[in-house]
Amino acid sequence: MKRAWIDPNDSEIPITAQCAAAGLNRSTYYCWNQGHESPMNLRLMHEIDRIYIRYPFYGVVRVTWQLRRKGHTVNHKRIARLMRKMGIQAVLPGPHTSRKHPEHRIYPYLVKELEVVRPEQVWCSDITYIPLRNGWMYLIAVMDWYSRYVLSWELSNTLDTGFCMDALAQALSHGQPEIFNTDQGSQFTSEEFTGRLEKEKIRISMDGRGRAFDNIMIERLWRNVKYENVYIRDYADGNEARRSLREYFRFYNRQRPHQGLSMHTPEEVHTCRT
Repeated sequence: MKRAWIDPNDSEIPITAQCAAAGLNRSTYYCWNQGHESPMNLRLMHEIDRIYIRYPFYGVVRVTWQLRRKGHTVNHKRIARLMRKMGIQAVLPGPHTSRKHPEHRIYPYLVKELEVVRPEQVWCSDITYIPLRNGWMYLIAVMDWYSRYVLSWELSNTLDTGFCMDALAQALSHGQPEIFNTDQGSQFTSEEFTGRLEKEKIRISMDGRGRAFDNIMIERLWRNVKYENVYIRDYADGNEARRSLREYFRFYNRQRPHQGLSMHTPEEVHTCRT
């Protein structure tokens, strides 16, 4: 098997180069190698995603309680570990919450009292867990707060900063906001990410710790993406996920009317064609 040729502990040859030499798609390797989680743990992770997208204010204790109500015999430690792997943070501080990077600067939340009245005033970004039939990936999107227009998105097998930088670069090729809002995740607080924003003279805003709805616009986007596409399609692999999400975001921007936009589409509002 080509997957057996890959040595994840090789410090000289990156996994990307090993996969290329072996003729193996990188996403295929990562989907197989994502911590070797058991089928039961994968089912739990997918169920956790459904619970969290519906109740983003649930922490480890309440997620565990919800799973037990559904008949799963699980403890808090197991669910905390799976939530960390999924990149999900418990909203309220406690012993099982994910920690921000201790050496990264945290910026103030600038949107609390701000009246957002036009496109390009505030952009926001976030990362969410995407279940696959036998694994998972991570999705980042950059969205205009006022119009709900999705400016860019990327999928990744890992929670590294690279795919976040790719999404940011794509978004900036279309324009530039006055303020860019994210959570306090290490990808967004990294010098690489904040440095690019500062270079472009963009003010940086970050959600308050333990506040589930500071980035409310993109939280609503995730709910729409999950219920209208991800859960219905049940992606077999990363390639199918990418194709389906490309179709969905095109539909979301150009055809899906929003009540909050007076039944106009994000593209109409973003380009001032209302």
